[in-house]
Amino acid sequence: MSKDVWRRDEIESPCVNVCVIHREAKICLGCYRTGAEIAVWSRMSPEERRAVMEDLPGRKSLLPGRRGGRKGRRG
Repeated sequence: MSKDVWRRDEIESPCVNVCVIHREAKICLGCYRTGAEIAVWSRMSPEERRAVMEDLPGRKSLLPGRRGGRKGRRG
C-alpha cells in the first residue's frame, strides 16, 4: 500500500502509521494523540490541530517506562 494513502494535504497530521493506544496512558504510541483526538482530527480547525501538535512532544513522558520480561511486552 502506498504511503500516499495516509497523506491528506488539507489536514496536517502527526500520524506515523504506528497506531497503538497505550492501555494505561490512553495515548497513541506513534503520535502521542489520545483516541478522542484521533477520532475528531479531521473535524478540528487548523488552530485546534496546531494546539494539539504543540502539546505532543511533552506527552512522551506520560508513557510508563518499559519493564523487563513478559510484563514489559504488554502495553
